[in-house]
Amino acid sequence: MKILKKILLAILALVVILLIAALFLKKDYAVKREIIINKPREVVFEYIKYIKNQNYYSKWATMDPNMKKTYTGTDGTPGFISAWDSEQKDVGKGEQEIKKIKEGERIDMEIRFIKPFESKDQAYMITESASPTSTKVIWGFDGHMNYPMNLMLLCMDFDKMLGGDLDTGLQRLKGQLEK
Repeated sequence: MKILKKILLAILALVVILLIAALFLKKDYAVKREIIINKPREVVFEYIKYIKNQNYYSKWATMDPNMKKTYTGTDGTPGFISAWDSEQKDVGKGEQEIKKIKEGERIDMEIRFIKPFESKDQAYMITESASPTSTKVIWGFDGHMNYPMNLMLLCMDFDKMLGGDLDTGLQRLKGQLEK
């Protein structure tokens, strides 16, 4: 019985230490990737501002060919919502809304995950002229994890987890636009 008490006290002490540590850990994360596309900035931006075009380059949009997609509003304008619903756990259910567009330069989106977990992240795509005939595209995500869930940031490498998917999407985008 004494051993069991000591084990329980040790577990309790560990939990308390972790909860205290979480108070001092970061709660935000950011991931971004970039690529050069051999097309003028205007052409690239005109393509990426339409969320429906992500069906051709986003890794996430192609993970489940049977996912149900619905759209609300006018694509390429603030307020447009692209929603998805998939039976596959790694795709889940959620929606992406265009929040703001700075024409020719930047599109800001909010991604709301519903299943398998609830979360809200900010995403963006930025275009910068690399030359008169080429464009640097930056695709990024900014997220936040509330206490005590921010403990997961210790063992989850969001840069590695999301970065590869962003790289894949940017390579596909480059392929689409340079055909």
